[in-house]
This record gives sequence, structure tokens and C-alpha cells, in this order.
Amino acid sequence: MADSSFDIVSKVERQEVANALNQAAKEITQRYDFKGVGASIAWSGEKIEMRANAEERVKAVLDIFETKLVKRGISLKALDAGEPQASGKECKIVASIEEGISQENAKKIAKIIRDEGPKGVKALVQGDELRVSSKSRDDLQEVQALLKGKDLDFAIQFVNYR
Repeated sequence: MADSSFDIVSKVERQEVANALNQAAKEITQRYDFKGVGASIAWSGEKIEMRANAEERVKAVLDIFETKLVKRGISLKALDAGEPQASGKECKIVASIEEGISQENAKKIAKIIRDEGPKGVKALVQGDELRVSSKSRDDLQEVQALLKGKDLDFAIQFVNYR
């Protein structure tokens, strides 16, 4: 019998992020508490830029964006928002969407699987993802449950389960 396997990845649906950003921008233009404060959110290359005339207003813009991301099923662990920066009369926050599992994080996951997972489960780092394989599908499901229970500081998904 061949080994069963699945991949652990950290990917974000770009279209969903764009939809969440558009919804947040629409809400910001319509809300009365954002009238006249120059609040905005938009793509700036690969990054997302939020602006307003006060630090608490720009944090409110970030909060709205985070709410829209959660409603679209995107983990906030994938959002890397910087600190508010004052420039002239306005404040801005620059955020980016983190994708891929770094080598260091992949080794961390592999160590968790080795130390706490069932015996006979192998984890192999492949670029920015991790392939987990075992003879038993039950062991693979146990590994998924184990990793879901861990509070990792980055988003992971399980794909290609076969």
C-alpha cells in the first residue's frame, strides 16, 4: 500500500484580500465617523496602505479591514501590519500579506510532528511548503488535529490530501 500524504502550506487567496479591501474602502467612504478625516485604504504595489489624519482613525481603518478579512475566511496571522507612522498632517499604516512557510517555521512544524506526532509520520520540507506522509491516514488526521491545536504565529492550511 502506498503512503498517504498531505501538504502544509501558507497561502492566501489574493482575490479574497482584494474583495475585503474594496469592502473596507466602501465602508470607510460611507461611515459618518470617517467624514472629513481623510481616511483611505488602497493597494500600494504589493502592500496595503491605510491613511487618516489621526492615529486612532488609522487604527480604526485597520480594524475595519481586519473584520472584512475574517468575514472572508482569511486568517489575521497572514496580515503583517506595521505601526502607525505620522508624516506631516496624516498617519499611515503599511501592511503586507505574508505567504509561504519560511525554512525556520517549516523546521519548527517538522519538529512538532517528530516530537508529538504519531510514530511513522514523515515531514519533508519542499520550498515554502511541507509534505507530511504516513502509511496510515488516521496518523495524518492526528497530525492535522495536533497542528490545529498548536498556536502557531503564522497561518497554515492543509492541501493535497491523498
